[in-house]
Amino acid sequence: MVAVSISDSTLHLRVEGMHKLWAIKSSLDIPLEHVSGVSADPPGVHDWWKGIRWGGTMVPGVLIAGTFLYHGDRVFWDVNNPDMAIGISLNDEHYNELIIEVENPGDVIEMIQAALQENI
Repeated sequence: MVAVSISDSTLHLRVEGMHKLWAIKSSLDIPLEHVSGVSADPPGVHDWWKGIRWGGTMVPGVLIAGTFLYHGDRVFWDVNNPDMAIGISLNDEHYNELIIEVENPGDVIEMIQAALQENI
C-alpha cells in the first residue's frame, strides 16, 4: 500500500511495509505540474498481464510491485487489492503512470484533483 500526501506543490508517495522491498522503492516525489490526471480503476489493474518486469515483484493474482513496461510505457505498480487501486498519469517524469493501492481511493483522488485545480 502507498501513503499519499501533498505539500509545497509536490505529490509525495510513500511505499509502506514490506512493499518497499517488493517494489524496490520506498518513495516517489512528483511535482504537481507533472501530474496530468488521476483516476479510479486504472487500465490493466484487473488484467493478468501487467507488462514486462523491469525491477520488482509479480505474483499473479496476489501482488504486483515495482517498475514494469506496459504497452510501451514505464509504469510503477504497487497493488495487492485491485479494487483499492488508483492511476496517476504523469508527464515529463521517469514513469508515464503510477498504479498504486491506497487506503481510501475516493478521498485520495479528490485530494489530488483539488491540488491540481489549485496548481493551475
